[in-house]
Amino acid sequence: MSKSEEYDVLVIGGGISGVEASLNLANQGHKVLVVEKDLSVGGKMIHLSKVFPTLDCSACITTPKVSEAARHSNITIYTYSQVNDIDKKAEHDFRASITKFPRYVDEESCTGCQVCEDKCPVVVQDQYQYDLVGRKAAYVPFSIANPRIAAIDIENCSLCGACERACPADCIDFTQEKQDIEIKVKSVIVATGFKLFDPTLIPRYGFGLFKNVVTSMQMERQLVPTRPFNNVLRPKDGKMPDNIAYVLCAGSRDETVGNPICSQVCCMYSIKQAQLLLGALPMADVTIYYLNIRSFGKGFNEFYQQAKDMGVTFVKGKIGKVEELEGGDLKLRYEDIEQGVVKEANHDMVVLSVGILANDGVTSLFKQNLELDQFNYVNQKDLLANPAQTNIGGVYVAGTASGPMDIPDSILSAGAASSETAGYLRGGNHEK
Repeated sequence: MSKSEEYDVLVIGGGISGVEASLNLANQGHKVLVVEKDLSVGGKMIHLSKVFPTLDCSACITTPKVSEAARHSNITIYTYSQVNDIDKKAEHDFRASITKFPRYVDEESCTGCQVCEDKCPVVVQDQYQYDLVGRKAAYVPFSIANPRIAAIDIENCSLCGACERACPADCIDFTQEKQDIEIKVKSVIVATGFKLFDPTLIPRYGFGLFKNVVTSMQMERQLVPTRPFNNVLRPKDGKMPDNIAYVLCAGSRDETVGNPICSQVCCMYSIKQAQLLLGALPMADVTIYYLNIRSFGKGFNEFYQQAKDMGVTFVKGKIGKVEELEGGDLKLRYEDIEQGVVKEANHDMVVLSVGILANDGVTSLFKQNLELDQFNYVNQKDLLANPAQTNIGGVYVAGTASGPMDIPDSILSAGAASSETAGYLRGGNHEK
């Protein structure tokens, strides 16, 4: 099935920067289409516990914006969809093709009651809890998903029909097929976000081999109100840890893994998690192994000092190897940089503070060549005068699609992109 639609702006990505830019433009009367590849808008921010340095609730900031965008009369949102290609025909004239993938659930009828989830017999790993627990093949992505609509994981579904028989709204539909949509827009905002570094690329850290070595996002999910467990637990044996280590710059500032730049957020989110862990586990010891603490933002250094005052231990050291001991404990072998000697320390859990990488495939969306910088982020044509402008007139970049940044900077970046887009739609020519 194919159809054609027309909008003022196409926003690629429904994370916090994409939603912010969409709301800014929609409130000015522009018709906006948001295309999100996931089952819910909100990006990675909606999965976080609190934000640094204020420790405000992340979901409390995200969900009102997401809800406002979802019900705004000037915003159309396509979730579980992807942009295939974009062709600029002329100024204010872009043509794009979009594929909407089937949920195998009638989106209009589904109430998100999760009865299908209860009856489904198939259990697979839950990517929204970063594989800490399982989920069903028929499932609502997570409790605060927007839209709160079930989906059938057809790749793992056994086609037993249990969900179809149990659904009180009779909205399970296995006959659904993907839908191709051709759209015409006047401008495009690239808000494709980032991806997290894969720590299996550094074998000496033991991620994937030792269950008690986890990523920072896995620890983040244990600290949120919608966490998979009632407490912070070790994945290997379910025990509450007493001694937790953080390894900073795991996949950042490391040319050997192809990411020589600082990811900007790892120091501060690790310090944030350390403070939250001391609240959740008052008797636990938390040690942060670092190369340099980069607390450059407003209130960041005070936040760092606050963690020290709370009892977080900071060790300036480079981790050489992580080994598993009997019982699941972990031994860290590291270079103490200040003393210039090699030391060892035992911990219950090791958290890898993984870095930020550019999202793949952005350039393949455009028939014209969308330029990237040397680190594969969307190249900003004039970083100082117009940081949202790309090399294609009428195409703007927002948030971490242009480089690593924290949430406030992502929102500011989205404001710049929406402002430039609004000027372009009013007739401004940004080709030059």
